[in-house]
Amino acid sequence: MILSPIDNGIVLDHIKPGGGFELYNILKLGELKCQVALILNATSLKMGKKDIIKIAEPIELDLDVIGYIDPGVTVNVVKDGKVVKRTHIEAPELVKGVIKCKNPRCITSTEQELVQMFKLTDREKGVYRCMYCESKAK
Repeated sequence: MILSPIDNGIVLDHIKPGGGFELYNILKLGELKCQVALILNATSLKMGKKDIIKIAEPIELDLDVIGYIDPGVTVNVVKDGKVVKRTHIEAPELVKGVIKCKNPRCITSTEQELVQMFKLTDREKGVYRCMYCESKAK
């Protein structure tokens, strides 16, 4: 399989195998008007297998969402065919508006206008807890 390099845009690299489709959906990349390539199970010397997403246009990405879904992803910004910026994503301390609290007694269940917020309580295990009721995110 041959994929041409992009001249200007973003490459999400080092995505865990199978995680590319989840990122594609959560970031709503299917709604973009530019070319988007989703490469699943690419061979990787570092990881064995990995997923890659290529976006052929510079766009704004929510790095906190990427870090919550898959810490360890590398975001490469490409300009004129060269990588001009490389960012290694880590799990964010706070995630807003991405996770929904499953606790029916949480205030966010009755107060719909409240932004769902979860804080990282265990970096090693990737555990996030609701800021309002301390319920663990799945």
